[in-house]
Amino acid sequence: MQPGTLTRPELTLADRCDRCGAAAKVRAVLPSGGELLFCGHHGRAHAEKLKEMQAQVLNG
Repeated sequence: MQPGTLTRPELTLADRCDRCGAAAKVRAVLPSGGELLFCGHHGRAHAEKLKEMQAQVLNG
């Protein structure tokens, strides 16, 4: 494992989108260490802003 790299669990059916409550398909890990979960729709809608924030985006 690389320094500074964290292992995150796979998304499950219990994981829900932080915007609408649908099943989470995307995990965005923020530079601060926090994370956001999004459905596919909201993951795409916020993709550009997440990129600007240098968030690590993982499709689950």
